Amino acid sequence: MSRVVVPLVEGFEEVEALTIVDILRRAGVDVVTAAVAESPVRSSHDVPVGADTTVAAVKDDPEVEMVVLPGGPGTPRLAESPDLKALVQRLRDADREVAAICAAPSVLAEFGVLDGKRATSFPAVKEKLTAVGVDYQEDTVVRDGKVTTSRGPGTAMDFALELVGILEGPAKRDEVESGLMRPEAAATA
Repeated sequence: MSRVVVPLVEGFEEVEALTIVDILRRAGVDVVTAAVAESPVRSSHDVPVGADTTVAAVKDDPEVEMVVLPGGPGTPRLAESPDLKALVQRLRDADREVAAICAAPSVLAEFGVLDGKRATSFPAVKEKLTAVGVDYQEDTVVRDGKVTTSRGPGTAMDFALELVGILEGPAKRDEVESGLMRPEAAATA
């Protein structure tokens, strides 16, 4: 079973974080929510979420196959975490999966993960990516090697389903999507 860490920091975007957690768990993925600081963590719309653990506790876990950073106004706090930086860089160096949505691709850029990569983000952080040489795309989800990025809350479900496909294969992705009754999936069912 795949193991994924979703770090949570004060001001995280709950639509992004919780959609990712929900969709991956529907696919049977072992998702661990990890507080960067204390738990419960308050989201950008003041929703308290109890994290499963802390980033410090999972940063060296050899079972982690992917880290997925949600965005939101708290995103700069992600970049301030040495434990998160260590986790992200360890996974990158081990040729494992790294993903981010909304403003969080800017954290990947700051950590050096997007060097020479194609990526997307929330438009407000586009300049942070292009300033370090990212080949900026405006697609809903962009995958380059083992790095996957997406644009914002409205793309969270597409992003999460892409992650299911990466981790569990296209058949599992299709199975999860068909159960969601998305307009495109429902029309073909």
